[in-house]
Amino acid sequence: MADLHLAGEPAADELLGTNPFALLTGMLLDQQIPMEAAFSGPAKLAERLGGLDPQRVADMDPEEFLEAFRQKPAVHRFPKSMAGRVQDLARAIVHDYDGDTSRIWTTGDPDGAEVLTRLKALPGFGEQKAKIFLALLGKQFGLQAAGWREAAGDYGREGVTMSIADVRDSDSLLAVRAYKQEQKAKKKQ
Repeated sequence: MADLHLAGEPAADELLGTNPFALLTGMLLDQQIPMEAAFSGPAKLAERLGGLDPQRVADMDPEEFLEAFRQKPAVHRFPKSMAGRVQDLARAIVHDYDGDTSRIWTTGDPDGAEVLTRLKALPGFGEQKAKIFLALLGKQFGLQAAGWREAAGDYGREGVTMSIADVRDSDSLLAVRAYKQEQKAKKKQ
């Protein structure tokens, strides 16, 4: 298990390190909310649902699952849309990977480009999110897929603090935040 500091809460980080679906869900939730809040979301769901399993999430009544998202504190600031996305993700994992999330990066000994292709095929995962998650797998989970750094693009580079893939402690979290703020400022110019 990786020594994670993504959620900033030991129990939430432990879940992320031991449950690939929780990790993937955290990545999915990482939009329009702080990174730590996104990666804390799976632990909130696991507590409310008695665990976090793709089959169970896929099979849940959408209204019941939405209620778990809405409980205070809410899992995401947009509970309805994000609850639907998480259920869509769970259904894809069940349908395409027999409910085993790690098969995305392990089945058939895929190279980095293939893992990236598989990630981009998931609901809610575009190019950038898929590259960041691939970098997270490589940098913090020891993914050995040939060419993963190249497939992850700039996010795969060593020595950068660009994304959640680079968060290892409070200092690197602050550095990633500063990088993101800098990028937002550049877009406004």
